[in-house]
Amino acid sequence: MTHTRDHATSPVASVDTIRSAFPALGRIHANRPVGYFDAPGGTQVPAIVAEAVAQQMLRHNANAHWAFASSQELDEVIAASRSALSDFVGGRPDEIVFGPNMTTLTFHLARALGRTFEPGDEIIVTELDHMANVSPWQDLETESGIVARTVPLKPETGGLDWAILESSLSARTRLVAVTAASNALGTIVDLPRVQAMARSVGALLFVDAVHLAPHERIDVAAMGCDFLACSPYKFYGPHVGLLWGRNELLQEVLPPKLAPSPDTAPERWETGTLNHEGIAGAGAAVDFLADLADHGTRTERLDAVFAELSRRGDNLIARLREGLAGVPGVRLYGPLPGAPRTPTLSFTIEGYTPAEAAARLSSSSGLFLSHGNFYASSVTARLGVEPEGLLRAGCACYTSEEEVERLIEAVGRLA
Repeated sequence: MTHTRDHATSPVASVDTIRSAFPALGRIHANRPVGYFDAPGGTQVPAIVAEAVAQQMLRHNANAHWAFASSQELDEVIAASRSALSDFVGGRPDEIVFGPNMTTLTFHLARALGRTFEPGDEIIVTELDHMANVSPWQDLETESGIVARTVPLKPETGGLDWAILESSLSARTRLVAVTAASNALGTIVDLPRVQAMARSVGALLFVDAVHLAPHERIDVAAMGCDFLACSPYKFYGPHVGLLWGRNELLQEVLPPKLAPSPDTAPERWETGTLNHEGIAGAGAAVDFLADLADHGTRTERLDAVFAELSRRGDNLIARLREGLAGVPGVRLYGPLPGAPRTPTLSFTIEGYTPAEAAARLSSSSGLFLSHGNFYASSVTARLGVEPEGLLRAGCACYTSEEEVERLIEAVGRLA
């Protein structure tokens, strides 16, 4: 990729350069180039990632761990992707577990950990979370006699009720499951604060980083977590899931597995034949992001890229929030100005359900926004907007300032 820069001092590719990598951005709808604001539900994919998927399927298609060439090539692809994803989260390659999606991996982990818990042990979940980080743990109440305690969302701040979180901890708390960032509201959670609370009672910490991963640099050591899950299709990759776990825990905890399958981590956690082409694409997505910077190791380039993408995202969401706040009939939800957040904003428009508003913005302006509860149904229930939910605009690395202005104007015309 030949880089142009937004600022003379920036080592990161410009938005125009980034946009040129995404074929989907050439789509025309309603006689306008499509403005993709649906990134929190899944980002668009750069051509280089699609090529990695295609090459795995067309040139190296085999199953793993056999002696012939294409099988050995697959083994190399999987190893390279584990290395890339370990750099992405700040872990080790032998701590990277692949699976169908974050939800399935979390159910798998919950079932495995549930075997180590005793009836009456407690798990803490939150109303701020996507249900993929709630239902797997709540299911242990019927499976293992575990008690799941729920920390409420504070609608006025879009954040957790910290006092209730602290009071919910006890000597019986075995795990705290929390999101790094809300996919519905964009709230970024103070994970070091959660980690300190969990450690004070000797509990494990599981982090859902699905929504944070496209926007902020993940560092499992700085987070102090024991397990973390995310989804490469939210950061420019294909539909595949990723679980990181501390190696000693992945080795110690016995997951449900087939008898002949490997006994060592991370493969002991991977059930059945994996999505090899998805794994190839996931590694390529990390390299795409790293290659947006022009020098340094992959880790150093990812550091530089996410620092810049975070800055750009902050500017975009500040302008979007400011613009929509001035439109009569628009109600905004989530963190207040100045609070940590991802470039994601949920709102409603008086006189329209979120689905109706999304359809109008698509048909009239070529703007694609998601709507509903986004599987964060406890958020929309607490906000009192069920069953219709919210209208959600999310920015990605390819979102331009012009697209944000188009959205503000289009909502103004609609309202």
